[in-house]
Amino acid sequence: LEKLHKVDTVVVDKTGTITIGKPTLVDIKNLSDKSDDDFISVLASLEKKSEHPIAHAITGYAESKNIALNPVSAFEGLQGRGIQGSIDGVEYFAGNAKLVKDLNIAFDTKAIEQFTAQGKTPVILATKQKVLGFVMVADEVKAESKQAVADLHKLKIRVVMLTGDDEKAARYIASLVGIDDVVAHVLPQDKLEKIKGLQMEGRVVAMAGDGVNDAPALAQADVGIAMGTGTDVAIESAGITLLHGDISKLVKAIKLSRMTMSGIKQNLFWAFIYNIVGIPLAAGAFYPIFGWLLNPVFAGLAMAFSSVSVVSNSLRIKTKKL
Repeated sequence: LEKLHKVDTVVVDKTGTITIGKPTLVDIKNLSDKSDDDFISVLASLEKKSEHPIAHAITGYAESKNIALNPVSAFEGLQGRGIQGSIDGVEYFAGNAKLVKDLNIAFDTKAIEQFTAQGKTPVILATKQKVLGFVMVADEVKAESKQAVADLHKLKIRVVMLTGDDEKAARYIASLVGIDDVVAHVLPQDKLEKIKGLQMEGRVVAMAGDGVNDAPALAQADVGIAMGTGTDVAIESAGITLLHGDISKLVKAIKLSRMTMSGIKQNLFWAFIYNIVGIPLAAGAFYPIFGWLLNPVFAGLAMAFSSVSVVSNSLRIKTKKL
């Protein structure tokens, strides 16, 4: 609360912070010789092992279509890129375009650009030899996000989005809510380095996020802000938790911090004024010159009035509307 009034840059994650965090599968592009159900079965079997909201969207779709899932062996999470695992002796990879690039597989990204321009996030399924297809997942922007960003701008605070998602999809979402800057395709350590970079520029940074991947950045930021709907790790790493994951409460927290610090400064001013004037008067410093002395009764009243005025000034915050 004490640091928050100095914040001039707010860094936000996309999924679960700006968006609702409950994406749904909206498009399927099967480029393999498998049937669509078999294609989804492989992808959903892999994603079943993941805790990411996008994974839940894919497995939820498979469940809604009664598509059977297969056991996965040698499963591994590929930080910031996707996942891998073996099904029936075949090694599969599922993730973003960066993962496909790292595998040195030829893939025309133009095939997904028309979807990412609409704010959809691609999940590509591949083997070591070729891309089998991709699905598109869309997440709805929170109703309060646009107004929250506008209110932060009114407080002269810059808003930056950091996300591991596709850049075009991220920029589309950012354009909907008015975010100033977007950094996409970031790994958890990249988020951490971005926070450090902003701090080295002399900025006071608040980071808002909800996932395990956000925890290092939340801990590094001057003020870490977790969504109440997020993971326990994120909440533990942050200094402030916003109930129900409501990003608009961040604006209220900053306003409350500014009011609180303003009140503290006012209270200190009045406390010092009372003492600067009262102590020399009570000590008889003015008696030789003006003949002034402070009766102990009035000294006691002045001390009591000092305390009452400070408490009353603090209680004014209760009457303020955030």
